[in-house]
Amino acid sequence: MASTGEDATVLAGGRHPDRCSSVGQVEARIVGTGTELDRLPWARAAHTVALEELAAVRTFPVQRGRRIAPGWWWSASTGRLVHYGFGAMRTQLMLLDHDPHVVALACSPVEFTWLGDDGAVAVHAPHLMARLRDGSGLLVDCAGSEGVPARIANHAAAMTTAVQAVGWHYRITQPPDPVLEANVRWLSGYRHPRYGAGIPREQVLALFEWPLPLIEGVRQLGDPIAAWPVLFHALWSGALTAPLNHPLHERTLATAATVVAGPG
Repeated sequence: MASTGEDATVLAGGRHPDRCSSVGQVEARIVGTGTELDRLPWARAAHTVALEELAAVRTFPVQRGRRIAPGWWWSASTGRLVHYGFGAMRTQLMLLDHDPHVVALACSPVEFTWLGDDGAVAVHAPHLMARLRDGSGLLVDCAGSEGVPARIANHAAAMTTAVQAVGWHYRITQPPDPVLEANVRWLSGYRHPRYGAGIPREQVLALFEWPLPLIEGVRQLGDPIAAWPVLFHALWSGALTAPLNHPLHERTLATAATVVAGPG
């Protein structure tokens, strides 16, 4: 699921990024119990702090001309609201929440500082953090349709070095395929567990043991008003799989996943 920092380095696009020569030189700043940010070595923070449970180290002000203002996304992975600052960030939150490898999400819970090659202090707070099922973490910066901002691209190499040194991943995301985004956005409307409670999951999985059009599954399950939300929730949670890079419709073939995600 999570791409390595090699992707981020490529996305730097030939610029001259700030670098850090050692992870031991990287400091993490997080929201503590007081008014000031707590400081500790990044390696220690990565291994001992539940970053996914922390508040954001930065705020996202409303900017004139932006179509989507800062807001909150209810995360099925985390079971609580997660902040986002702009449209591309909301889209990546949605895609991460849909990813079965992700178990928790947070908005900018850590800020990095290090000395760049020129001796100046560099500071960067990635937009999103995800906790993965294997216990590692993923840090994400979100690029919009206008491309990767120079500030993010210039910090990509340093971020890659720091997160790979502790067994984490760093990624700069581009806008997803429009069809995939539209399908996942539709399914996200059924992400709450209540939509999966109408029909036993075992019954759904048994019905879709072999590829079956969604409408045929609905007919066999009985009441369409009860069945469609259950199937949409199953597609969201990963209990059912379907080719979401193609338009989702009633004849879309769905199959029970080989490895079923958790109850979310």
